[in-house]
Amino acid sequence: MNDAGSGPGLRLAREKMAAADVEPLAVDVFAHYFRLLERGETGMIPESTIEPLAMPSIDDLEVSDEDGAQALRVTAVIKLNGGLGTSMGMERAKSLLCVRRGLSFLDIIARQVLHLRQEHGARLPILFMNSFRTSADTRAVLARYDDLAVDGLPLEFLQNKEPKLRADDLTPVTWTKDPSLEWCPPGHGDIYTAMTATGLIDQLLEAGFSQLFISNSDNLGAVPDAKLAGWFAGSGSPFAIEAVRRTASDRKGGHFATRKSDGRIVLRETAQTLPEDKEALGDLTRHQFMSTNNIWINLVALRDELASRDGILGLPLIRNTKTVDPADPSSTPVVQIESAMGAAIEIFAGAATIEVPRSRYVPVKTTNDLLVLRSDVYEIGPDFVLDAAGVVPFVDLDGVYALVADFDKRFKSGAPSLRDAESFVVTGDWDFGENVKVVGSVKLSGERGRIDSGTVLTD
Repeated sequence: MNDAGSGPGLRLAREKMAAADVEPLAVDVFAHYFRLLERGETGMIPESTIEPLAMPSIDDLEVSDEDGAQALRVTAVIKLNGGLGTSMGMERAKSLLCVRRGLSFLDIIARQVLHLRQEHGARLPILFMNSFRTSADTRAVLARYDDLAVDGLPLEFLQNKEPKLRADDLTPVTWTKDPSLEWCPPGHGDIYTAMTATGLIDQLLEAGFSQLFISNSDNLGAVPDAKLAGWFAGSGSPFAIEAVRRTASDRKGGHFATRKSDGRIVLRETAQTLPEDKEALGDLTRHQFMSTNNIWINLVALRDELASRDGILGLPLIRNTKTVDPADPSSTPVVQIESAMGAAIEIFAGAATIEVPRSRYVPVKTTNDLLVLRSDVYEIGPDFVLDAAGVVPFVDLDGVYALVADFDKRFKSGAPSLRDAESFVVTGDWDFGENVKVVGSVKLSGERGRIDSGTVLTD
């Protein structure tokens, strides 16, 4: 591909990627975004260019059991599993975290799929998009499930990697202390490149599958549901995303909107919002819906769209500014070029969104989320689907709990009961005994202390 007009950064990045045996298509996609970055593109979506989006709810739609089961029989499942949980101090796949009873995210996902296969008579293959850091650990866990792999299809494929770029001149950064930190994933929008480069789209079509359900491995609410599969199959839409209503805790997150210029649905992330539009971003009455990153795709439509664009879908650029060592704020400032999988919604004519219950969106991004998941707020049934016993409480733990290792030390005897809690805010360093119960709205403060076994904390 012609790089005329580009500075040395792109040439050096190409050379570095080629030396690391990065897929040629991934190099071309990176070059596409590099040129946008070099031209000063930021990927920003001004408030003046969009309008709020309304949508139907799956609860108001009728899908017969047979239609749902039939749709599930032509569905393949992909879990995005490249994350390490570095914000929680992890150095392995986040999906290896124990949820309860010795079961990790991966264990529960595998058992959800095996149950659905039996219930609906579906092959329902599951594939994990791993990163070079999560592949080995993931395969080791999945080896416990002899019957999980579907004949002729892989259990995993790898997302690509790209060089981090120096913020001052956009050349690939060098970091001799740990050369692995010179690389980053291209965001989950890379799934389309990875599926194309590996031939996975054609492989799935040849095996008789016509639609995909994709979700994050840290979201145990994202089960390949038969009713949603049936709705999507009957909708005629090429691409759809499940949405939930935003709450106060989602004010700073992304949302759906309609682009005024062409009526297409867009997904605006926080990083694509101008400073002067932050108030509109947080207006829950204006922008009511956010993405769960649970996505349904028609495989033929995806194949054809990619073919028409020479394999480069052209998702909106996300320019992420960080330091080369995320744990060292004094290390070299870098730019990471990223794209979001859900942003493909604006590429497909006739794309759709559907409102789903909040129970389909149970992500674990922090130890606050992990405490709720490990508590008695959620029950795990024989189908291994999470069921909330009531309203999910707001939890905000002190920074001393932010890393999983420190969190586990303070909750050695297990998570407290939160079923009757409305909120639980902890300031300071507290250790918890067993069978602690939180009732109502509780604020726990102090420099250091211990909550004895059997204590009931009330407001």
